[in-house]
Amino acid sequence: MSGSEAVRGRGGVLAAPMGVEARALLRGRTRGTTVVRTGAGARPANPVETGGPLVVAGVCGALDDALAPGDVVVASEVRGADGHVRPMPGAVLLAGALRRGGHTVHLAPLHSAARLVHGRAARRRLAATGVVAVDLETAPLLAIADAAAALLQGAEGAVAQAVRVVVDTPRRPLLRPATVSAGLRALRTLSAITPVLEDWLATIAPRTAVLAGPRSFCAGVERAIATVERALERDDGPVYVRRQIVHNAHVVADLESRGAIFVQELDEVPERSTVVLSAHGVSPAVRMEAAERHLTSIDATCPLVAKVHVEARRAAETGRTVVLIGHAGHEEVEGTVGEAPGTLVVETAADVAALDLPDPDGVSYLMQTTLAVDEAAVVEQALTARFPTARGPAGEDICYATSNRQQAVRAVADETDLVLVLGSPNSSNSRRLVEVAERCGTRARLVEDAGDVDLHDLARARSVGITAGASAPPQLVDELVTALRGLGPVDVREVSVTREDLTFELPREVRHP
Repeated sequence: MSGSEAVRGRGGVLAAPMGVEARALLRGRTRGTTVVRTGAGARPANPVETGGPLVVAGVCGALDDALAPGDVVVASEVRGADGHVRPMPGAVLLAGALRRGGHTVHLAPLHSAARLVHGRAARRRLAATGVVAVDLETAPLLAIADAAAALLQGAEGAVAQAVRVVVDTPRRPLLRPATVSAGLRALRTLSAITPVLEDWLATIAPRTAVLAGPRSFCAGVERAIATVERALERDDGPVYVRRQIVHNAHVVADLESRGAIFVQELDEVPERSTVVLSAHGVSPAVRMEAAERHLTSIDATCPLVAKVHVEARRAAETGRTVVLIGHAGHEEVEGTVGEAPGTLVVETAADVAALDLPDPDGVSYLMQTTLAVDEAAVVEQALTARFPTARGPAGEDICYATSNRQQAVRAVADETDLVLVLGSPNSSNSRRLVEVAERCGTRARLVEDAGDVDLHDLARARSVGITAGASAPPQLVDELVTALRGLGPVDVREVSVTREDLTFELPREVRHP
C-alpha cells in the first residue's frame, strides 16, 4: 500500500479511505496501479494531491432499500456537506463497463456527509434530495484533488471518478451483526471491480472528437416521431404503435414514457383504437387488417420508402419481375415485398448469380433505402451485367440521409483512430455506417449510447470520430462528448459534407387545422 511519497507521484491512483478497502483494491488490481489509503472520515489524513487521474473507491450506505449490499454506486455527481456539487462527466462510461461485467450498478448522485447518517428518517430526508447513497470522504478527497490539479496543471479540476459499494441499507442498518457478512460481500465486490477501475484510469488522455455532419435524425424519422407525438396529444384514449416507430431504443422508450403502447402485430390492438404504422412501411395486408378491426390507422411511412412501394407496384402491375436489393427480414423489405408479391430479394452478387427467372428481359430492380451505397452498387452492377435490359428505379432509392451520413463518416474515418456510431443494433442505416468506416480501414463500433462504449477501445484512441444513425436522437452525441470530457481535455470539431434542410408534411390525420 502506497504512502505519502507515492501520493505525490504521477499517474492514476485508486484511493480508499480505510485499510480494509485499500487491501480489497490491492487484491483485485491487475496492473500494479497505485493504491492509497487516504484515511477515514470527513478530514482525510493522507489525501491525493498529484493533480493526476483518480478513482475514489470504498463502501457506502444506501438511502433506499431498492439497493442491496454488494450493489455498486457510480457517482454521477458528488454532493458535499457544504452544498457543493461536483459533476462526474465520465461516470456513464465506467457504469456501463461495470454493468457489462455483470455487476448491479446504480448511476446516481452520491452524498458525502459530515458525520454518519443514522436512522430511517434521516436517510429518507437525504434520499428526498435525489441521492442514493452516502459516505464521509469522497467530496473532501475530490476537493483536495481538484485544488491540486488547478495548482499543478492549471486544470479546472482533476480527472476523477467515485465508486462506492453498498454495505448497509435503511432496512439493514450498519450497527447490527449482519453487517459483517454484508461488509465482506461489499469488499469482495470492491476487489472484483478493481480491474474495471484500472481500465477506466487507462483511458485518461487528451483527445480530439471529430463529429460527422450530417448525423442523427433525418426528415423521415422526425416526421414519424412527430406523428406519434401529435396522436398522443389528439387522442383521449391510448395510442398504439405497430413495431418500433423507428429503429432506436431511446426513441421508443421516450414515446412509451409519454403513453405510446408498442405492439408487434395488430391483433394486440383493441378494436376501434388508434394505431400508428411505423416509418419503415407496411404491406397492404396490414392496412387491410387494420380496416377489418375498425382501427384508426395513421400511416407514418417515410415518403422515400413510399416512393419505393409505388415503383414496386407499378412494375408488378406491368407483369415485370421485381428484384429488390436489400436485407431479407428487414421491416422495410417486408413492406415492399407485400406491395408486389413475388418480389425477389437479393443481398449480394452471389444472390444475383443464383436467380433463375422465366423472363430475363422483364426485370425491374429497386433498393432498400438504408443500404450502404458502395455495397449496393456492387450488387446493382452484378444485376445489370446478368440482365442487361433490367430497368432501375426512377431516381435514387437509397435515401439522401443514408447517402449523406455515409459520405460524412468516410470523411471522419480518414482522420480518426476510432469511429463510434450511435444507433441501435436493429438499425440498418446505423450498421451500414459502421461497415463504411471499417472499409476505410478504421476501427468502428456501434453503440446505443455513451454507456455502451468499450473502455479498451477508448484506451487505444486519441482521435475519435462520432456520428449517429438517422434514427438516433441528437442528444446522444452531446452526451457522448460530455462523457469523453470526463476522461481529459477534448478538442471538438466537425467535418460536414453537406447541409440538410428537407422536411416532410405530417400525415393528414395529425396535421393541425
